[in-house]
Amino acid sequence: MKILIVLIAGLSLLGTARADQAAAEIEHLLQAIGSSGCTFVRNGTEHSAEAAEQHLRMKYRRGKRYADTTEHFIDRLATASSWSKKPYMIECPGDDPAPTGIWLHLRLSEYRALDQR
Repeated sequence: MKILIVLIAGLSLLGTARADQAAAEIEHLLQAIGSSGCTFVRNGTEHSAEAAEQHLRMKYRRGKRYADTTEHFIDRLATASSWSKKPYMIECPGDDPAPTGIWLHLRLSEYRALDQR
C-alpha cells in the first residue's frame, strides 16, 4: 500500500512539473512574439507584435484546458483563427511571411536547446 501511495505522489509531482514547464515555455513564446517587432496577420488584418501577444494571451486564458502542453498551445490556440479557421501569419523584417505556428515551433525549439545547456 505504501508503494502505491509513493507511486501516486510521484506521478502527481511529475504532472505538476510538466505543467510548470509548459507554462514557462508558453510564457516565453508569448513574450517572444510580443517583443519580435514582427507584424501579425489575423483574418487578413495586420496587427502589431504587442497586439498579437495580447490576443494570444486572451486565447490562452480562455482555452487553457486545450493546451496541456506547449505544442498543444501552439497547434490548438496560436496557429489559426478559431472562428474563420484561417491560419495566422507572421511577417518579420528581412524574412518571408510565415505561418505563426511554424514560427512558434521554431522559437520553442530554440528555447529548449538553450534550456538544455
